This record gives sequence, structure tokens and C-alpha cells, in this order.
Amino acid sequence: MPEQLFHSNMPIAPGNQIYLERPWLDRLLEQAAQKPVVIVIAGAGYGKTHAVYSFVRKYKVLINWMQLSERDNIGERFWENFISGVSVISGETAAKLAVLSFPSTDRQFDHYLKIPRDDVLPEEKYIIVFDDLHLLTDSSVLHFLERSVTSPFPNITSILISRTEPPLNLMNLESKGLLTRITEEDLRFTRDEMESYFQLLQINAPPQTLSSIYHDTEGWAFAIHLAGLSLKNAPTGAAYANHALRSNIFKLIASEIMAPLPLPVQRFLIKMSLIEHLVPELLEELAGDPSLIPRIKRIDSFIRFDIYLNSYHIHHLFLDYLKTRQDELTDYDKMDLWHKTAAWCAANNQKMDAISYYEKAGDYDRIIDICSTLPMMLSNRTARMLLELLDMAPREIYENNPLIYTHRVRILMSLGMIEQADQETKDAISRFEALPPSPLNHRILMICYGNSGFIRMMVSPYTKDYNFTADFERCAYHGGLSGGYTVPLPMSVLNIGSYICRVTSPEKGEIERYIDAVEIVAPLAMGPLGGMEWGADTLARTELAFFKGDMPQAEQFAMLTLQRAQEWDQYEVENRALFYLLRISLARGNYEAVSGIFRQLEAQLDQVHFINRFTYHDVVTGWYYAQIGRMDKVAPWLKNDFEGSDLTSMNLGMEVLVKAKCHLTEKRYPAALAALTTMEARKNPYDAGDFVLGRITMKALEAVCRYRNRDKQGAFAALETAYLLARPNALYMPFTELGKDMRALVEGALKNQAPGLPSAWLETTRRGASAYAKKLFTVAEQYRPALQGVNLSLRELEVLTGLSQGMTQEEIAGRSSLSVNTVKSVIRGVYNKLGAVNKADAVRIAAAAGILGAANETS
Repeated sequence: MPEQLFHSNMPIAPGNQIYLERPWLDRLLEQAAQKPVVIVIAGAGYGKTHAVYSFVRKYKVLINWMQLSERDNIGERFWENFISGVSVISGETAAKLAVLSFPSTDRQFDHYLKIPRDDVLPEEKYIIVFDDLHLLTDSSVLHFLERSVTSPFPNITSILISRTEPPLNLMNLESKGLLTRITEEDLRFTRDEMESYFQLLQINAPPQTLSSIYHDTEGWAFAIHLAGLSLKNAPTGAAYANHALRSNIFKLIASEIMAPLPLPVQRFLIKMSLIEHLVPELLEELAGDPSLIPRIKRIDSFIRFDIYLNSYHIHHLFLDYLKTRQDELTDYDKMDLWHKTAAWCAANNQKMDAISYYEKAGDYDRIIDICSTLPMMLSNRTARMLLELLDMAPREIYENNPLIYTHRVRILMSLGMIEQADQETKDAISRFEALPPSPLNHRILMICYGNSGFIRMMVSPYTKDYNFTADFERCAYHGGLSGGYTVPLPMSVLNIGSYICRVTSPEKGEIERYIDAVEIVAPLAMGPLGGMEWGADTLARTELAFFKGDMPQAEQFAMLTLQRAQEWDQYEVENRALFYLLRISLARGNYEAVSGIFRQLEAQLDQVHFINRFTYHDVVTGWYYAQIGRMDKVAPWLKNDFEGSDLTSMNLGMEVLVKAKCHLTEKRYPAALAALTTMEARKNPYDAGDFVLGRITMKALEAVCRYRNRDKQGAFAALETAYLLARPNALYMPFTELGKDMRALVEGALKNQAPGLPSAWLETTRRGASAYAKKLFTVAEQYRPALQGVNLSLRELEVLTGLSQGMTQEEIAGRSSLSVNTVKSVIRGVYNKLGAVNKADAVRIAAAAGILGAANETS
């Protein structure tokens, strides 16, 4: 394109300047320029102007490039600048515009608009570039600009280059897909581009040096340029030193960025380097002076605002510079900043961050206050963070706030460090029993004895010692002397783990003995521990009755459990009761009951003190949807091989079992077996895999996965293990719930006369699994959409006909003159409309509804 088509105030002279061609970025801009408006937004030094300049000079378009300055905030000056740019394209049009004054009113703008409507050539493409738009603040100029770029000219594209978000209302264009954004992420140099740029500078650097530079600069063009110059000017053979690059950048920052700023602004920037929460609301609160934030926004070379995260991001090089000046702040300044930040985090339910900032400020009393608002059992990540914090804390904090002893034990229990938790609990009890009585000491002893009772419960599956009731009696005693203290929510919510019947022995009656002990504990813990354990005994009886296949009794206990759990806000107990009611309803084929249970599960999502409500909801509903084959409704993280939740070690077993069930439903048998093997290999003595109910469920699931994976002998061996574990207590449902998969397995075992598996038991299991599969199908059918009113397009009917005739996707594509990808997309649409899960399902449903006949007639 001829250079004379450019407006004379172009900021870049073609001359001898070294500039790296970036073809992929040109293509991105070319595609973006098909829209009426393109916003190129990034901080200084990202090569915005270079990128747009490189693009426009390669394409045959007419350009009006306006290099804006603060002087353009005067309407008349802006108007002169605008007309000057137009004159390069058309002197005649510029003369017409010169007659008009700056269009500061809507009436004047309408007069102006008539000129381009008459003069713009329909066969030409025009681009108007507004560079450094962030310098415009005048409302009348911005109003003109807003109206200009949103006026409908199909062959005019406005490119707005700015360091900050333009203060223009472009929502209407954006909502219609008529606006494209090019951001810092698009403009960053790739590693290859950086190397190419250095080659232009005639710099040959070893790969290790290039890696270091790219890591330091993060693809920031300005920093890459400085790094290149430092290498070019270095003595021959000298190695790259990132400290030299940083030193040069730090000097530039000090002289060009920081020096012109008033001292209060500099001081506040240094304070910002002490915290990670750079959200506008907190910064405004910390600043105190409302004039500081607008000044900070102008340092857009190094500080940008992320509209998606609602947070400021400080470039790491600028952040490193600010950290070098943190010594300019007094200790009081730092403590005050951390206290205020911690208080803001706590008020905004960011408790872990609040704890971190209070720890910096040395305020352990506030940390203990926040710990009292956390659940009884903590996630692994939270527990490890708190334990590390308390281990590094000054020893005097234990004297100043003795409640810290009780919180340490909670943390250790959450991490499965039971022996250490037990020893520290015994030490605390000895210590506080020896002190003079006081409400605080009684409160501490109440919690210590409660912790001791839970520790006894956790180890009872291995010791078979169910005398943990004595600890809860002492807990209730000291609770009565504590001045009426009751453990608050959410700490009072019982964490029940993967199974409520925490028994490892398959011995007959062992589960009942455990439940009898829990039944004694429940009323003792109800008062001082805020209802903790209330409903746990009836839930345990629900679980046992369900595993035995006694649905009436299981339902009776589950309903009683719901009532008790809701009386004392025991959300996890309530959730598990609903889970068993869901399974009972599924075993009966009762879809109406399922719908009611789902409404109660949804209502739990509003319980803010139910900390893990979303994870539990995903797990429970994920099990259900996997069971009926609706994997499209399962939470994505449950179908992922690698992603997991942050539940405590006590709960992970349930999550893994649901993941394995999802893999089974998806016929990903190796993945299911890998999940089960991983859980078994963990050997966590307080997880599902070690309890008899969990082991039976795992082995039964493993057996059907192995059988589907054509490992008959492995399947029969796993099934035998599950059978031997279940036999003493006549446990039934872990096999029945596997439906048609279990039916196929036991039929194979009968046919092959698998040793160790009695034929009578196999026959009973086959009948139960077969009957369950029919009930399951009845419920699953309720999820198929009613076909009345289903309208398939002609293309969909054509593809459906091809499917019914056994044609492949490639054959359908060839016959229909469609791409294979289009055929795949059409097939997905057909499945969605018919509620089908595969080709055979779609053909069957369509044939039954008469749709397939219509398709054949159409074809």
C-alpha cells in the first residue's frame, strides 16, 4: 500500500527501525477488522501501535490514523486533527468537514454524518485508528467518538488503541458480536518471536539464556528490547545476568515512573506490594485518599486491571522494584496494612487469606477467632496450612490463648494424624484438669473430651473398643460448667466421612455393636457440641438396613434421621440421609420420590454453614446420574481422571467410588479400575477403603469392571472377596445396585462354575440385580423428553435416515455434500432432541415415535 495514504502524524517512521514481522498477529487483526470496532488494549511497551501499524500498511485499505494527545481534549483541536487525517484520503471530504464546527451536539453530529454517507466509497475498505485513546477525558470528544464508532458503515472499521478500557458505551456492539478485543495476552511475544527479534539484532544467545530472559520478561516487548540491548552491549563472552536487566528496568522505573509521582502515591504503591488482594474495594479502603487510585491507574505500563477477576495485576518486574523499597515503611505502617487487609478478607468470607494476613501482623487471637468459624473437620489443604502456621508461632501464644490447644487437635485429626492428636489431647486434659476451675477451663476441657471421644471413635474399628462413651460423658459434664458455651456453626456440623458405620470387621453383629455405642453418644454430644452426633445413630441404622436390602426399615430410619438432622443443623447427616432415600427410591423405581429428594438436595445449597455443600451435591447427584446413564448431567470434575475435590481424607473414599462408577458407566473400565486401585493403595485407616462396607462396594465394583474388561478370573476373584465380606451380615445391596453389570457377571460365574461362589447365592444375586435393572430403566425413561412437538429439520431427517440405514458418518457426509464435522454436529442435535444416548437409541426412539418413517418419506 502506498505510504502516502497514511496520515502525516503517524507515530512510527518506516525508516531503518528494527521491527519484527508477526504474521499470525497480522492475521488476527485482519480477522478482527471485519468487525466495525476493534479495541487493542494493553499497557505501555506491549507493542500495540507497532502491531496495528504493521497490519494496516500491508493491506489495501484507506487509513486515517489519529495520534491522540491530551490536547485533543479540546473539541476544536480534536476536530482539526480528525480533518487532517481525512485529508490524506480525500481532500474534497476534508473541505466539506472543515466548513462544520466540532459536532458537540446531537444535531451537529447528524449534519456531520451526512458527509461520510455521501462520500464513503462502497467498494473501498476504510480503517480509522485512534491511538492513545486513554488520553481522552473530555466528555464531548468522547461522546463524538462513541457515536462515530457505533454509526453503521459496513466498510469502515475503527481501531481503538488504548492502555486502559475506553470510557465508551459499546455494550450494544459487543452483545451483537460486532466488536473484537486484542489484549495483552494476544500481544505478548512468544519464545520463538523473541528469538527471531534477537536475530534481527544480530544476537546469538544460548538456549538457557533465552529461557531465562523469556521467564523474566513474560513476553513483554519493552523488557525484551532492553534485554536484547543489554546482551548486545555486553562484552564479548559475557553471560546474561537478569540482575542487569532488572537494574536497568528499575532505574527506568525510578526515573520515569516513580519520580514524577507525589510521595503519598509512591508510598501507597509500596504498600500494595505487601498484599496480594488488589481488588478496587479494598484498595479504596486502604488508600483513604480517593485521589490516589486514579493516579495509580495511570501507571498502566506496569499495573493493569483485570475486568474478569475484578483485581489489579502488578507486573512482576515492577512488583520486584516496589519490594526493594518496602524498608521505607515503618513497622506500624505494615502492621496496620495487614490488619486492615485481614479484616477485609474476613468480612468477605476469605478466611484463609485473613488468617495469612493476621499471621503477618502477629495477631493470633484473631486467627483463633477465625478458626472457631471453620468446620470441625478441615480440608487437607486448610489443615496443612494451619498446622504449619501454628508450628512456627511463638510459644507464648499458647499461654495467651489456650483455646489453641483444641484447634491444634482438630487440625491433626483432619490430617489423619490420630496418634499425635491423641497424645496432645491427653496432655491438654492433664494440664487443664490440674488448673483451678473456671468457665474457660471447663470450656477447654469440654472440647478436649469431645475431641478425645471422636479419636476413640476413629480408632474403634481397629480396637473394637466402643467405650468412647465415657469421654462424651465427661464432655457433657464440663459443658454444664462452661457457662452455657455451645460449639457454634459450622464447627458443630458432624463430618461423617464416607460411611457412618465405621467398622472394619465383617464379623456378624459387629456393626450393630458400633451403632449401639453411637446411640449412647448422640444425646450426650447434642447439648455442649451444638447437636453434633444427633441423628448419627439413626443414620447408621439407615445405612445398615439399606445394605441388607431392607428398604422399609431403611426408609423409616432415614426419615427419622432427616427430622433430627434438621432440628440441629446437621447438614452432612441430612445430606447422607437424602442420599440413602434417593437410592431407596431408585431401587423401587419411584421417580416421583426422586424428584422430591432432589428438591431437598437443591435446598441444601442455600445453607451457608454447610461448607462442602456444592461438593457433596455433585457427589450425590453424580452417583445418581451415573446410575441411570445420564453422564451429561454429572459434574465434569467427577468424570475427569485427575481433578478432585478438597474434601478431608475421611470423605475421599466416597468421591473416588463415584468417580469409578462414572468410568464404569462410560465403559472406561481401565480408568475405573485405576481409581479403585489408587484408593486401595492409599491404605488410609480412616477412609472408606478400610471399612467393611467400603471394601465390599469397592470389590463388587472392581469385579464388574474386570468382567467387562474381559478379565474373568480377576472378576470372579474380586466377587468372591466381596461375597465373603458380605456373607456374615447378609449384606445385599452392593451387588444388587450394579444392575445389569452384576447380572452379566453372575451369569458368567454360573456358566463357568466359579469356585468359592455358591450357585444359590449367585442365583439370588442375579434375580435381585435383574429386578433392580428393570426399576432403574423405569426411572431412566422418565428423563427422555416427550417427543410430541419434536421437529427435526430436513438436514436432521436426512442424517437420521442415514443412521437408520447403517451408514457411517463419512458415507452420510458424502451423500449429503456435508463435512464430517457438520454431520457429527447434526447427529448431536438429533440426540438432544430425541433424548437419545447413542445411534441405536436414536433409531429406536425415532421409529417408535413415527419420526423415522417421516425421515424415510422425506429421503
